[in-house]
Amino acid sequence: MYNIRTDLAVEARDIYKESSKLDSIPGIESEEDDRGNISITRVRVTNEEGERAIGKKPGIYITIETPALRGNNPDEAEKITNVLKDELTKILGDCEKKNVLVAGLGNSRITPDSIGPKTVSNLVVTRHLFSTMPHEFCDGLSHVCAIAPGVLGVTGIETGEIIRGVAERIKPDVIIAVDALASRKMERVSTTIQIADTGISPGSGVGNKRKALDRETLGVPVIAIGVPMVVDAATIAIDTIDALIGAMDNSTVLDNQKESLIRSVVSDTQTMVTPKDIDSIAERISKILANGINFALHKGLSAEEISVFTG
Repeated sequence: MYNIRTDLAVEARDIYKESSKLDSIPGIESEEDDRGNISITRVRVTNEEGERAIGKKPGIYITIETPALRGNNPDEAEKITNVLKDELTKILGDCEKKNVLVAGLGNSRITPDSIGPKTVSNLVVTRHLFSTMPHEFCDGLSHVCAIAPGVLGVTGIETGEIIRGVAERIKPDVIIAVDALASRKMERVSTTIQIADTGISPGSGVGNKRKALDRETLGVPVIAIGVPMVVDAATIAIDTIDALIGAMDNSTVLDNQKESLIRSVVSDTQTMVTPKDIDSIAERISKILANGINFALHKGLSAEEISVFTG
């Protein structure tokens, strides 16, 4: 059957369940949590069997979903920020006085791929302050530095090489990598945040995966934060054909026939689809991600103080 692309563990789990007709998957544990109009799904891959089933490395994958993420409501943005902060805090633990490197992955020239660099531009970076400011000023702060390394096609340097070089120099205790992702459902685009403690492959959201950034390649824990900003056009074709088949009550179309239909609709050239107002969406979401990280790392700062730091 046609390979359905998704970077979300919750979608990979659902796709496997649907194809295997199983209610549960060996090696996969899941739990749901609702906070008003915000739903949280925690998928834990516990062993290699679970990894083979959904194609995700062993670890925890937290999905925060709400249509409000795409909107422009300050109160809803604050709620989402607090949920993100809480989930990040559970993974990171006590970060005060820890060295944290935040890497904003992606291409700032391509709006759907600009979430990482835009997030970095809204962070409270403090590493330089610890050597220049009074000790009391730094209470409640982490040592935070940030980098937006760009992409291979612009810099000529692999993203992983840049981050590894910086990490070897500053020796962070943990790296947080922020990047755009791809979803298999249009309704999850710009309405979903995924947090994973397994690292990330830069460029996955635009179909250009590079070498993974994780504990194995960088020597320290890598927490990945991603938001799906695009959908592969092929998945839209799949959903359209499925809906058409359902409307016609025609169950005789076989998988190989469906793949032929999909290929007739979508060329072999990969095409990604994104919302028409992606510019404003990317700006709003990057601020939510940045503030979620800011609050998780700098427990000594209030919202007002963070706004002063970030302008």
